[in-house]
Amino acid sequence: MKCLSRVALIASMSVALMAGIAFADESAGKFQADFLAGKLTWDDVLAQARQDGEIQFYYWGGDDNLNIWIDSVVTPALAAEGVKLVANRITGTKDAVDLVIAEANSGRGIGDGSVDAIWLNGENFYTLNRQKLLFGSFAQAVPNAVNFEWNSEDPRSQLNLRDFGIETNSQEIPWSGEQYVCAVNRALMPTEKTPSTFDGLKAYLEANPGKFTYVKPPHYLGNTFVQEVLYAFNPDGTGSAPFQKSLEELGVDELARIAAPGFEYLKSIEPLLLGGPTGTVRYPEDASAAQGLFRNSETHMYCEFGLYGVATNRATGNYPQTAEEIVFPENAMIKNKNYLAIPANAPNPAAALVFANYMASVDAQASKLETIGYPAGIDPWKLTVEDAARLEAAAPGHFGVTQADLDANIAPDTNASLVDVIEATWLEYIERKSTAPLAEIIATAAKNLNK
Repeated sequence: MKCLSRVALIASMSVALMAGIAFADESAGKFQADFLAGKLTWDDVLAQARQDGEIQFYYWGGDDNLNIWIDSVVTPALAAEGVKLVANRITGTKDAVDLVIAEANSGRGIGDGSVDAIWLNGENFYTLNRQKLLFGSFAQAVPNAVNFEWNSEDPRSQLNLRDFGIETNSQEIPWSGEQYVCAVNRALMPTEKTPSTFDGLKAYLEANPGKFTYVKPPHYLGNTFVQEVLYAFNPDGTGSAPFQKSLEELGVDELARIAAPGFEYLKSIEPLLLGGPTGTVRYPEDASAAQGLFRNSETHMYCEFGLYGVATNRATGNYPQTAEEIVFPENAMIKNKNYLAIPANAPNPAAALVFANYMASVDAQASKLETIGYPAGIDPWKLTVEDAARLEAAAPGHFGVTQADLDANIAPDTNASLVDVIEATWLEYIERKSTAPLAEIIATAAKNLNK
C-alpha cells in the first residue's frame, strides 16, 4: 500500500509539473492524475464531488436572465448531485483569469485555488493555456462528451477542437455557440437599401451619415467588427485564412500587409459614423449602450454576437418590433463557441467535472435555449432524433433570415495571438489618430505585448 501511495503521489506531482503549477494537496493531485489517466469511473467522480461539496463558478454576470436561469435551473440540478453551486458573478472574465494566475504565482497549487470553473473563450483561454494553468484534457472524458463532434476529419468539429485558432486539447468543454449577427430597423432601412458588404455599408452611410457605429475596441464586440473588416479587405482575397495563423507563424510584416486595407477602410468610414458629421465620433463602450442607440433609432443597424438576439430582444422590448436580422457581411459572419474551463488548482475539481457534464446535457442546453435564448453548444447531429427535435423546438427563431442563410456565411475567429495586436493597432491608429506608418504601429504593438 505504501508503494502504491508513493506512485500516486509521484503521478500527481508529475501532473502538477506539467500543468506549470505548484503541488499543494496530495489527495487533489491524486484525483487529478487518476481522472486524466482514465482510472476513475463516473461513479467515482460523483462520489468525490459529494465530498467536495461545492463548486466555485466564475462567470460574466451582466445578464439578469442568465443569472436567474443559473439560480433556478442549474443550482437545483447540482444540488440533486450533492453539490452546492456558488455563482461568482463578475464584470469581466479576465478578473477570474487574473485571480487564477495570481494564486498560482503565490504558490497556491493543485487543490488550493479559489476558482473551480470559468465561462470563457478566446484570449482568456489562450492566456491560461499558455501559462499551463488548466486542469487537463477532461472534455472528452465526461459522459456528455457524446453530444459533441470530436472527429477532426469533420470540419464541423473545429469549433470544439479550436478556440480562436488555438487547439483546445479538450481542456475546455463547449457550453454555448454564437454568431456575429447584424440587426436592422426595417422602419428606417428598407430591404432594397440594406448593405451586404462593407462597401455597401459605406455607401449607405454616405446617404445616411451618422446612422451606424460599432462598439469600441478592445470590447470583444468591437474587436469582432474590426476582424470582419480585415477579412473582407484582405488584399489576397483569402478572407479569414491567414488570420488563423499565430503571430509567430504569420509574422509582423505579413500581418501589417494584409491588415492595412482593412484599417484604411475603418479610417475612411469614421466621419460617417454616429457623431462623425459633427466632428465627434461616438463609439459605444458596450453592448448595452449600443443596443440603446439602436432601440432609440439613433442608429439604423447594430451588430453583436446574438444568433437569436433579434427574437429575444423583440420579445423583451429591447429592440423595436421592426428589427430584423440580415446577412452581413456575406461569407464573413464570425461564428464561435464559448466554453467552460477548469483551472489547474481548482479546489473542487470533481464537483467542477460534474458541473461541466451537466451543462453539456441536453436538458441544460434545451432549457438554456428556451429560457434565455443562448444558442446550443452541443451538436444536434450527434443527438438522438428526439433530442435534436427538442433542441430545435426550444430555439427562439429568426426574423428576416433563416438558419440556413446564417450557416452559409460563417467565418472563424481570428487567432487569439493576433487579437491583442489588432486591438492595440486600432487604439493607436483609429482612436489616437497616429500618423505613424501602420506597419510601425503593428510592430510596436506586437513588441509591447510580447514583453
